[in-house]
Amino acid sequence: MATEPTGSHKDPVTGELISKQELKRREKQRAKEAHKAAKAPAPEAKHKAEAKPSGTNEEELNPNQYFELRSRQILHLKQTQSPNPYPHKFHVTCSIQSYIETYGAEGYILPGTKLDTGVKESLAGRIHNIRTSGAKLKFYDLHGEGFKVQIMATQQDAADPDSFVATHDIFRRGDIVGVTGTPSRTKKGELSISPSSMQLLSPNLHQLPSSHFGLKDQETRYRKRYLDLILNDNTRRLFVTRSKIVNYIRRFLDNLGFMEVETPMTSLLAGGATAKPFITHHNDLDLDLYLRIAPELYLKELVVGGLDRVYEIGRVFRNEGIDLTHNPEFTICEFYMAYADMEDLMDMTEAMVEGLVKFLTGGSTKLVYHPDGNKGQEGARQLELDFKRPWKRYDMIETLEEKLGVTFPPGDTLHTEETNKWLRELCVKHNVECSEPRTNARLLDKLVGEFIEPLCISPAFIVGHPQVMSPLAKWHRSRPGLCERFEGFLCGKEICNAYTELNDPFEQRLRFEEQVRQKEQGDDEAQGIDETFIDALEHGLPPTGGWGMGIDRLVMFLTDSTNIKEVLLFPAMKPLEVAPQPGQAPLDSSDQV
Repeated sequence: MATEPTGSHKDPVTGELISKQELKRREKQRAKEAHKAAKAPAPEAKHKAEAKPSGTNEEELNPNQYFELRSRQILHLKQTQSPNPYPHKFHVTCSIQSYIETYGAEGYILPGTKLDTGVKESLAGRIHNIRTSGAKLKFYDLHGEGFKVQIMATQQDAADPDSFVATHDIFRRGDIVGVTGTPSRTKKGELSISPSSMQLLSPNLHQLPSSHFGLKDQETRYRKRYLDLILNDNTRRLFVTRSKIVNYIRRFLDNLGFMEVETPMTSLLAGGATAKPFITHHNDLDLDLYLRIAPELYLKELVVGGLDRVYEIGRVFRNEGIDLTHNPEFTICEFYMAYADMEDLMDMTEAMVEGLVKFLTGGSTKLVYHPDGNKGQEGARQLELDFKRPWKRYDMIETLEEKLGVTFPPGDTLHTEETNKWLRELCVKHNVECSEPRTNARLLDKLVGEFIEPLCISPAFIVGHPQVMSPLAKWHRSRPGLCERFEGFLCGKEICNAYTELNDPFEQRLRFEEQVRQKEQGDDEAQGIDETFIDALEHGLPPTGGWGMGIDRLVMFLTDSTNIKEVLLFPAMKPLEVAPQPGQAPLDSSDQV
């Protein structure tokens, strides 16, 4: 199309790439302002006011006006290099945390005094608040890595007192600065640093939201996580906790002799789980590939190869809906342990998660969770979660029989057409909805979701799955038609899935063929036949236990978060719809990237 793409014209003042229409609007506005300024009785005073705008005036500007004004100021500094607003290096002698630990001890520096040992420190961080007490005294709150220290800048402490006012006129909320000075305390006893010099390291061109109100808009917090991290300490603490959780799981497995490995993200077949995959394309091979939905089959091939204990922590991709507990890409931990079965894995799961909770709480096995996300509000519903071993276990068929007042068909007939008809009628009777395809596995899954999962508030296991629901699990050694599998649930949501692995290549081929039949019935989540994996089984997979846990969902419950977006640094979001500029047609497919 002949239309011009948005962002093709450079604003000579701010350097932004904007549309032609927007550029015309700005030029017109600037011409109007210039004409108004020419009529002013005191142009020199006006120029000085613009060069040194007061904090009050800047706070009254809207975000676009502030950005334009601040951009002009920084572009001027770039031209004059007085000072350079983007220096290459600032030597930091200690972190803000280390500074507080070293000089913050009670009595180390007396109120109203400075350290007189001649020690100077250089700190760096982001300015959050600025308080002025006359032209010769300024206070700044310097934040970095979750800690805060006050800068108490006075003209008498400055290495160059004559340039004190000009230097400090440059700084704004949100700027990253370096400060070199002497450890001190104010008369009120607040630990500070009294700078001999301050340097702008990287200016913030945008207005920061008020420190009093902070950043509350949920949509903005998810789309601009950097801004959320700047302004909200709770967000920072949450992701520090997430990192601790992942590291604990890694150490737990390492201490048991497991080896961490990496497996492919793309493959010709999407196997190892029941989910709809994403499809991508390899240009050089001219081949469609799937993004992995699970690393399972590759990991079991490694066990065949003699790596008896392997695990992987990484991303998987499932082309499914986005809701409070689902994101299309998420982090999973899977491990495979030769010569173990589901009973061993249940013991390991209890030990791992109970130990993790104790690690996070300082020894307690209990946590409080607010399922409605209204922590702190009067009357907020809260659940006490107890992770102490042993966890409660629910047998799937027995619990459904108890809740529904029916007797299920024998386990070895749960895959038949007769059972399918019976399950359909049972779902209709109890108002349980199941969209097509209404396979036996999907119907059973819906019943479990309606009648068993809500029972699992504190962590619990659901066991006794029919084989039809578990194409990769080994048959139960004493209950025909069932398999040796368990799912771990918390607050009514699945957090882990494990089973005694199927290592019989003949049975595995039959299971894969059943999956193909389900796919032909319209089940997009069913798996295909992976011949390479069957070949690996034909070389001999030892008796093995396999386990997988969704890290994101576990982090949600351990950090009292009700939305998975809260525990993902960059969650999946719908694209913002940008309206075309006046006189400009929307992009057609040929213009899109």
